[in-house]
Amino acid sequence: MKQYSSFEEIDRDLKILKLQNEIDKEEIKLSIQETKDNMSPLSLAGSLITSAVKKAIALKAIAKLWGKKLKDKK
Repeated sequence: MKQYSSFEEIDRDLKILKLQNEIDKEEIKLSIQETKDNMSPLSLAGSLITSAVKKAIALKAIAKLWGKKLKDKK
């Protein structure tokens, strides 16, 4: 436990703790807002489209590779 030698030290630490508390609250607010933004219908639709495009590209690449392997075996 910290030993204080003056009221000024106590006041200083209390101010620091108060500021840290305010920073933590603002970080929580930002996290909540980011979560809301990420869960918006537009954001979800964009993520869904991006995911579908990535899967389509991957499937096309796999199909090309698979086709080459079959041709090489013949």
